[in-house]
Amino acid sequence: MNEKQLTSRDWLAIERTKLANERTFLAYFRTFIVFLGSGITILKLEFLTELKTFGFILTIISPIVLIIGVFRLFSVKKKIKKYHKLKC
Repeated sequence: MNEKQLTSRDWLAIERTKLANERTFLAYFRTFIVFLGSGITILKLEFLTELKTFGFILTIISPIVLIIGVFRLFSVKKKIKKYHKLKC
């Protein structure tokens, strides 16, 4: 499929797919922020000492969630470019 064969409906579908990919990344990013913030808060508050292990787990998992989100963002973006042979 080349650019001249794409209709406006096809272009809109491609744009929706790109936007959905970005929304998915933002969901991963929000999850990263919540996990990191909750983990640090649990570790810093003195009256939550019984949850210290949970705080460490959240703090360790948070960058993993972000890495997965970034990997997924770029892999889907690459698939979109490859499938439609377009500059996204």
